[in-house]
Amino acid sequence: MKMTVRMKMFACMGLIVFIVSITFSLTTQVYTSGLIDQFQREQIDANYLSASPEEQIEIFKSYILDNMQLNELLNVTHGVRLFLFVAIGLFFSYWMSGVLTLPLKKLIAAIERVAQGDLNVKVPVDTKDEYGKVAQTFNDMTFRLREAEETRRRLVADIAHELRTPLSVMQLKLENYQQAGHHVPPEMLLRLHDEVIRLSQLVNDLHILSLAESGRLSLERKPLDLTMHLERIVDDVKYEAEENGLDVCLYTISSPVTVMADARRITQVFINILTNAIRYTPRGGKITVEIEDRVFDRNAFFACVSVIDTGIGIPAEELPYLFDRFYRVDEARSRHTGGTGLGLSIAHHFVRAHGGFIRVVSQSHEGTTFTVFLPIGR
Repeated sequence: MKMTVRMKMFACMGLIVFIVSITFSLTTQVYTSGLIDQFQREQIDANYLSASPEEQIEIFKSYILDNMQLNELLNVTHGVRLFLFVAIGLFFSYWMSGVLTLPLKKLIAAIERVAQGDLNVKVPVDTKDEYGKVAQTFNDMTFRLREAEETRRRLVADIAHELRTPLSVMQLKLENYQQAGHHVPPEMLLRLHDEVIRLSQLVNDLHILSLAESGRLSLERKPLDLTMHLERIVDDVKYEAEENGLDVCLYTISSPVTVMADARRITQVFINILTNAIRYTPRGGKITVEIEDRVFDRNAFFACVSVIDTGIGIPAEELPYLFDRFYRVDEARSRHTGGTGLGLSIAHHFVRAHGGFIRVVSQSHEGTTFTVFLPIGR
């Protein structure tokens, strides 16, 4: 049974009352025993012994009552007893307050360390009462703060790295053109223009992603026939897939699959997923797109679109981080394959903005399946 703070306070007060009661009982017993001894010395004589039992009881009762008058109760002995009771009560009250406030003292010390910037502090969870819950919540909070701080640092480093690469290329080429002093041919300007486009796309992706993460992304939801929409998207990426020696197939159902969605945002979702599949599927592989209608999951009905590739796959330990910004499973396949690490993160947040989710199943060297769940429109 878990003891709450109120139960602990009740138990401590009960303990104090029990101890004071025992002390009072013992002192009363000692005082009474002293009176009886005094009675034996002063009253038991020949006259007392010759009296009848009833008279002996009356003599004993009168003696006890006479010696327990108010003036007797206010003597030094009673003062000592009263002082003893008060001292015991104060001692145990002080002890109880220390026991009950000790977890708060530890928590206050930890909060002060967090205020000074130390996010590695952890409060020990010694109990399962309210204090224990507060300590556990505090530990969870500091853990999330550490994660947020680490994400912020990684994001700043990633953005700086992504911006530095095209800027360095542009700066180097411009410096070479200036030093040469010759006419700059158009094909050289096209290379610079490519780097400018890359920078613009990166900045635009970051802007859209920040809107989606903060819940400020505007959506123009309209009834969308997902089957026809996917046919156009697959046709758009077929040329790139064929250039890479890949086969792209779309399997649909006969009846229309209608969702309430922003067509432009949904297009970007599937373009990002399909581009990612094309990028990481070796030549000769296959990419399959399948549509399912009225799939029951998470207590709701969804339209499901699965993008299945026969690519290099993703290790299981990497799957939880797949939708993080700038996250790449393998650094060796980052810039050489043309990705910025934002495509899947954008797709993830766009689908969430529509009330859906993305599920990923993958194994290394055996391919990957991205399944997009979109709520069915009414």
